[in-house]
Amino acid sequence: MFYWLYLAFGAHQYVPVLNLLKYQTTRTSLAIFTAWFVVTLLGSRFIRWMRARQGKGQPIRTDGIERHVIEKAGTPTMGGVMILAGLFAAVLLWADLTNVYVWAVLIVTAGYGVLGFTDDYAKVTKQSSAGISGKLRLVLEASIAMAAVLLIILAAPKPPENPEILTSVTFPIFKQYFVDLSWGYLLFGAFIIVGAANAVNFTDGLDGLATVPVMIAAAAYGLIAYLVGNFVFANYLQLHFVPGVGELAVFCGALLGAGLGFLWYNAPPAKIFMGDTGSLALGGAVGAIAVATRHEIVLGIIGGLFVAETLSVMIQVVWFKRTGRRIFLMAPVHHHFEKLGWSESTVVIRFWIVAVMLALVGLATLKLR
Repeated sequence: MFYWLYLAFGAHQYVPVLNLLKYQTTRTSLAIFTAWFVVTLLGSRFIRWMRARQGKGQPIRTDGIERHVIEKAGTPTMGGVMILAGLFAAVLLWADLTNVYVWAVLIVTAGYGVLGFTDDYAKVTKQSSAGISGKLRLVLEASIAMAAVLLIILAAPKPPENPEILTSVTFPIFKQYFVDLSWGYLLFGAFIIVGAANAVNFTDGLDGLATVPVMIAAAAYGLIAYLVGNFVFANYLQLHFVPGVGELAVFCGALLGAGLGFLWYNAPPAKIFMGDTGSLALGGAVGAIAVATRHEIVLGIIGGLFVAETLSVMIQVVWFKRTGRRIFLMAPVHHHFEKLGWSESTVVIRFWIVAVMLALVGLATLKLR
């Protein structure tokens, strides 16, 4: 909004300092602070309000870690509402609201947030760990994702030297090589977004475990968006230039700030869980940003922790159905390490370290030829 006012009314002519608003770096910094401030300000009041209305809080899996059933019982969920409040406030205040990429990612974030909220509400009211039907949720997730990808394909500006980039899959290291999927990209992009959302959802099982890796991924993709959306930097690094996508750096900043605010209350021992409201929305947002920047494959590296968590569940289910035995003591894999005797804080911090290292490897591909 402020960027639009800056352009519409030319206030910078009378207040020169407002010229700073034309820089994405400035607005990204302001988005980080704004999102953090909103979430931190809302936190205590929102937690008290949710605790009063949720009674027993989020249902804890009775087949899981025994101490979790005791320690985490009564902790309210739907903390994702706090994150989304800070995120949306910051984006709407500081991002360029005429930018199609901003709206595409907002559509995914809001749609998945509503879907996750519905799932959380069903769990709390029924006091069951099973929410809405898995098949129905996947259909709705895919529909939202396809709508966002379609918006990008139809409305995003096309670089004149490479107009097919909007429907193409690019690859790290092999920077000049890409595969144009044409309208098939609609399905591919939706797969990336849905996969990312559910991968973060699987990871959200311990206090702070999903929050920090999402923040790390947001920081990494904020840098990628800024570089890919800048013709000079993209040309120097031999990346595919995607005009307009640099504005997503502001969105990534808002996501980082909202995560910082939420971590204040979600750090062990958590006062509130983000629930599906947060995990689906944040995972979907990261997936949508990966699609918008045309760095979908790199998401498998930067979000490698989420990939590992998802694969552990898939492997466990397939192997158990085939043999009746389990590979992991418990899936997702973070529970496997708890079963081995690791404390919750040890698992969480070590997984954070892994997420940082994977993000650095992913960013290194920007310079590799």
